[in-house]
Amino acid sequence: MTGNHTAQEPKHKRDLTRRKVVVAGAGAAAAVGVGGTLAAGAFAGESGAKGAQASGSSSSTAAETCYKLTSETTEGPYYIDADKLRQDITEDKEGIPLTLRIKVIDAESCKPVGNAAVDIWHCDALGLYSGYESFSNGGGGGTPPTDAPSGTPTAVPSGTPTGEPPAGGGGGGGGGGHEEPTSDTRYLRGTWRTDRKGFVTFKTVFPGWYQGRCVHIHTKVHVSGAWTDAGYEGGTTCHTGQFFFDEETVLLCAGEAPYSTSTTERTTLGEDTIYDQSGTTGGLLKLKYKKNDIAKGVLATITVGVDPEATNTGT
Repeated sequence: MTGNHTAQEPKHKRDLTRRKVVVAGAGAAAAVGVGGTLAAGAFAGESGAKGAQASGSSSSTAAETCYKLTSETTEGPYYIDADKLRQDITEDKEGIPLTLRIKVIDAESCKPVGNAAVDIWHCDALGLYSGYESFSNGGGGGTPPTDAPSGTPTAVPSGTPTGEPPAGGGGGGGGGGHEEPTSDTRYLRGTWRTDRKGFVTFKTVFPGWYQGRCVHIHTKVHVSGAWTDAGYEGGTTCHTGQFFFDEETVLLCAGEAPYSTSTTERTTLGEDTIYDQSGTTGGLLKLKYKKNDIAKGVLATITVGVDPEATNTGT
């Protein structure tokens, strides 16, 4: 796409009440085994309900937990509306295995939000988004994808190829920025439902990075829709956010292939223009792995506090 591309408002903006996902093959619906072994209380950012303001339920106990609302962020230009209903979003992508375990809870009532549809999507180990490979050369530089507000300055290392960003590529700040996909690839994207305790688990690979952004994963939470034979339809988007990784873990991953082959200058967590530096509330994941063998895999967990009555599309 070029700067003179005439943007057409995407379908998911024109009709937010008509969402539909395509059911993947039978193998994609298999539960991710590691997720079933995690305890509900093992999540970062949780605080006991004792001393917190719960919303009047006589059944509240000290074992329940309350959370601040998780930060809303820009959707970014590369969201594809609920294209794959699956937990394993890896496809054939190389990278360090990542199991992402999310707990969705009503931040006011302290109760889990069951039967919600959770989307996640992120770039591959070399910074490419499925559906949008033409916007970037990945680790080799080129025209980078960006979620940063338009006009945000970025440092470009000498000799790095540069070009005009995609039309409206900011996606944050003052408005819009969604781009229509330019390919049929859909790796590292998926949607799945939360169980009655608010949990959902995805299997993927540790994301890479691209110019101007730290390592991150995008997410949306949809409620009040219906699960049909065709997938998930209707409802509203109550949360649009991003998940982030601490610097120590990113540096360890950066030393492993294929991440180590990237020539793109990395933006750190502290330098990122989207992360609000608020820890778990801002989407910072709790990570578990063997420091001397991170290539074996990483377990990431987080509790997302939402307002199910709100609409937060991130656009």
